Amino acid sequence: MKLSFTKMHGCGNNYIYFNCFEQTIADPEALSIRLSEPHFGIGGDGIILINPSDRADAQMRIFNADGSEGKMCGNGIRCVGKYLYDNGMVDGRTTITVDTLSGVKTLTLSVQNGKMETACVDMGAAILTPRDIPVDLDGEIAVDAPLVVDEKVYHITCVSMGNPHCVIFLDEDVDTLDLTRIGPKFEHHPLFPERVNTEFVNVMPDGSLKMRVWERGSGETWACGTGACAVGVAACLNGHARKGEDITVHLRGGDLTIHYTDQTVLMTGAATTVFEGEIEI
Repeated sequence: MKLSFTKMHGCGNNYIYFNCFEQTIADPEALSIRLSEPHFGIGGDGIILINPSDRADAQMRIFNADGSEGKMCGNGIRCVGKYLYDNGMVDGRTTITVDTLSGVKTLTLSVQNGKMETACVDMGAAILTPRDIPVDLDGEIAVDAPLVVDEKVYHITCVSMGNPHCVIFLDEDVDTLDLTRIGPKFEHHPLFPERVNTEFVNVMPDGSLKMRVWERGSGETWACGTGACAVGVAACLNGHARKGEDITVHLRGGDLTIHYTDQTVLMTGAATTVFEGEIEI
């Protein structure tokens, strides 16, 4: 059986997209493991299925490189928006909706020459209550909380953007971190009952934020949209940024703009189509 796919990325966070309006994926968990492998598959951070939805323009399902299903992907949803617009599936509308396991998200698309270039995604309100993130900490909020990992004390701020995040502000340059070693120790720490995405962040002299991310189920990725949102929220909670102002987050694959208010978090960034193809399964 042949499956048609489109390889896309948002700031280097690259997934393999399947239009399931036109084809059926029987075993997405196994398919994601197989195709994400860079040497024997297509290579990527996972696969994303673009499905019909009875409450939005489309539904997005995300499967990580290890086959686990994610609830939300900020870079992935921008690519879904681009796919829908560029392929004429939303009748040229620049405000569209995408159904996710974290709820229906609204995207406002910026278009040039008939193609979507960037999207602003209303990601919804940040979740700060530890039991709802989830993280096994007491209290109503987890900000600058000490956590010992590998015999070192880190100060963590925990946020959910539909998936759990642990944000750590560091003085040392995040580019020097051995993320392959330290990342899994956070991901699988017993404090996080559903595992966790971990962002390591430097506050830059101009007030922008530089981050690297270890994503649960995928390892280090070049970008994480929900992670950038969590970093923007955590920066405000720790006094490094202000609510209601644009925050620039530098990821390994590019920049995202985050805007945090009491009501929601807005994320703006680009999406890129790399190539299309068919694969025999």
